[in-house]
Amino acid sequence: MSESLLSAKDVAEKLGVSEFTVKRYAKENLIASVQEGGKFMFKQEDVDKYMEITNQLK
Repeated sequence: MSESLLSAKDVAEKLGVSEFTVKRYAKENLIASVQEGGKFMFKQEDVDKYMEITNQLK
């Protein structure tokens, strides 16, 4: 079963931040990610979880 993954660009648009910031979040393990071909990729559920946590902190 193949799960579709979001690119850093897709995640950046959802979060309203730059791609650089999304990649930094991934490197700092703030958002779970996988690397495919040297690119960070993200599961929708992990992005949703990050958004839920950050919204609770506001």
